[in-house]
Amino acid sequence: MKSAITTVLFLIVFALQVSAQDFLPELVKRIKPSAVAIETFDVRGNSLSRGSGFFVAADKVITNRHVIEKSSRVEVHLMNGKKFSAKGLLAVDGEGDLAILQVDVPPNSAVPLQIVQRVPQEGESIVVIGNPFGLEGSVSNGIVSAVREISGYGKIIQITAPISPGSSGSPVVNMAGQVIGVATLQAAEGQSLNFAVPSERILQLKVGELQTFASFTTATQQNKRSSAQSLYSQGLGILSRDDYARAVTFFEKAAEIDPNYAEAWYQTGFCYGMLGKHNEALKASKQAAKLRPNWTETFINIGASSFALGQFKDAAEAYRTAIKLDESNADTQYALGLTLGKLNRTDEEILAYKRAVAIKPDHANAIEKLGLAYFKQKRYAEALQSFEQLKTYKPDGKTYNYLGECYFETGKFEESLDAFNNAVSYNPDLEKARYNLGRAYLKLGDKDSANVQYEILRNAKSDWADRLYVLINP
Repeated sequence: MKSAITTVLFLIVFALQVSAQDFLPELVKRIKPSAVAIETFDVRGNSLSRGSGFFVAADKVITNRHVIEKSSRVEVHLMNGKKFSAKGLLAVDGEGDLAILQVDVPPNSAVPLQIVQRVPQEGESIVVIGNPFGLEGSVSNGIVSAVREISGYGKIIQITAPISPGSSGSPVVNMAGQVIGVATLQAAEGQSLNFAVPSERILQLKVGELQTFASFTTATQQNKRSSAQSLYSQGLGILSRDDYARAVTFFEKAAEIDPNYAEAWYQTGFCYGMLGKHNEALKASKQAAKLRPNWTETFINIGASSFALGQFKDAAEAYRTAIKLDESNADTQYALGLTLGKLNRTDEEILAYKRAVAIKPDHANAIEKLGLAYFKQKRYAEALQSFEQLKTYKPDGKTYNYLGECYFETGKFEESLDAFNNAVSYNPDLEKARYNLGRAYLKLGDKDSANVQYEILRNAKSDWADRLYVLINP
């Protein structure tokens, strides 16, 4: 019977694999006409670079901004071999490294791809059609290996599909033929880092008046922001791998080139904070806040660095500012609670945790700290209620020990005994729970069982052993 079931499962999996393999050529055939190759030229007509792109409307092509930088003319190559000169730029996203080109082509020549705002799932299959090393119309496939959230920037999609020079600007398409992102190599080293800008940034682009490539190039050469954004984009790619030490050098250079670039200052502060260099982080984050005083994340960074430096009043002020700008962030409320706890402002600390839990009912850390704050104020019934709630999300030794302590303090020694036994069952090495278990046994007149806990603690050479011994032998 088992062998038959295994055979059936194998056949199902095999059939799905065959189906996917059969479907892929049809998908590629359908979306390939939408992809284009892009070649740029300087003012003398010399070829500068090659990249990729795709139609999102009958006369609009998306590509990476860095593909068309420094160009005076841009040529778009369709998959049927025909070439057309792009008329100019309609929109640019410097941080997202995106650009919309206007390209007039004969009717029915362009096949626009559908763009979806939905964030892809990790493990989702994808296809990339680009022009690596000038090989136009090359297809690669893979999966979404990760969707990363980069603080101060947004989401970035990491993919396994091979990407090489010339693939920048390629559409990253799901199995429904919908664009989920735009491939970019701005910060890649060979093929060690393959990622895509999420399609939601395409939808956020605001189309403006047509700008020629020559005028765009002239403006960017005169504008410090353009060079700074190029460094910023490289830093983001490195940051996506959590390489804060390398990433911060790009952000610092970007801020040095353009001192008014708030995003560069923000990421500099964020990286230094992650590296534990909080004085440097604080300096950069305050500069970002000065340039963009309504940016919530900058004040969160200021709060985090101030907290790490023991500057709790400054941290509380920063978190309160962040909350005024965005009341819906449970983590900021939680961080404010931690800070107020350091300032022994327990009533306000409790209020911050309650707000965090109201925003995010499963915020286990806030629930735990709320219970501990109640316990500190000897509000044992409310503490017990919090720890009962915590049990749903963290049914571990510490949670049951908290419950036991609440029961113990209210004289419910049988209930405390059960809770402490659960605590040591979850974690036999939780020494405080064993000490508390010994205390509960003593309250119930079971000195022998209390001695058992003492011996366990003594053999473990725990500091709790002597404390329990004193209770057993007053």
